[in-house]
Amino acid sequence: MKLKEKIRIGSKIHRKYYPAKTPYQYLMESDQIPEEKKQELKKVYDSLNPAQLKRTIEQKLDNLYKVYQQKKRPKSELESFKRLTPRLVSKYIAEQESVRSPT
Repeated sequence: MKLKEKIRIGSKIHRKYYPAKTPYQYLMESDQIPEEKKQELKKVYDSLNPAQLKRTIEQKLDNLYKVYQQKKRPKSELESFKRLTPRLVSKYIAEQESVRSPT
């Protein structure tokens, strides 16, 4: 929102604003944009559906999250398996050797 005016009443300052506008509305009101470009922008703006755009974005975010989870899961499972397996095997071998040594 753009500030329209400030009015000082005693020690208080009251601010008045212009009505809120989108960047598209500012472009359409601008004198610096050629008419052909405004027509192109209007065509694109009319073809947009905010609800459909939101659904598409949400679907793509879900897909990204699923891919992230798939990449994360096997790697962490393999790392934990690789870490645990040698320790368990070496511990098992050491225990068997200690049982065999006294005899």
